[in-house]
Amino acid sequence: MARPRNPLLSRDRIVAAALELVDTEGLPALSTRRLAAVLGVSGPSLYNHFATKDALLDAVVDEVLGEVDLSMWAQVDKETWADALTRWARSYRSALVAHPNLIPVLAQGPGRRTNALRLADAVFGGLVDAGWPRGDATRIGALMRYLVFGSALGSFAGGFVDDQQIYAADYPHLDQAHLLAEHRRSIDEGAFETGISALMEGLTLQYGRTNPAG
Repeated sequence: MARPRNPLLSRDRIVAAALELVDTEGLPALSTRRLAAVLGVSGPSLYNHFATKDALLDAVVDEVLGEVDLSMWAQVDKETWADALTRWARSYRSALVAHPNLIPVLAQGPGRRTNALRLADAVFGGLVDAGWPRGDATRIGALMRYLVFGSALGSFAGGFVDDQQIYAADYPHLDQAHLLAEHRRSIDEGAFETGISALMEGLTLQYGRTNPAG
């Protein structure tokens, strides 16, 4: 029996191709026609696996969220919640930095996505188990999402043009700004670490007031 010219179509193969397309060309590039061309199949064949483009995009986003480490939330208490929150935030950011074009979709919330809901459940449950009131745990989850999304969406350092003349005459305090892009990774990661450290210090103080015996 002759082998098919193209590998058999599957959900995993479709999701992987869609993710690569979004990573390289952005969200607007994702269409049934474009994806079918990349996969070497007819457009209607995709509907055997995903009824709508939104369903496909949900699967792509959930695939990325599946990369986030949640193991630190398996057993959390008053001594370990801050470390768990920090390690989870770093893992979350790493997953999103690799796929920043998906952040606008992620910002819409978990919806019905399995891995997104599993993530929310793990973080919220871990914080409550550690002694945080449910309302505070909800707000902390939202706060961390804002920090992670904002830091992964774009580069602060990369936004400065490598041209000293732009800054020399009118922006004397930015005389070294042309060097920022060259060090974008260390600056951007350092900014995230500064933010997470400051948040943990503040949250630790708040936790002590909420749990005076802890």
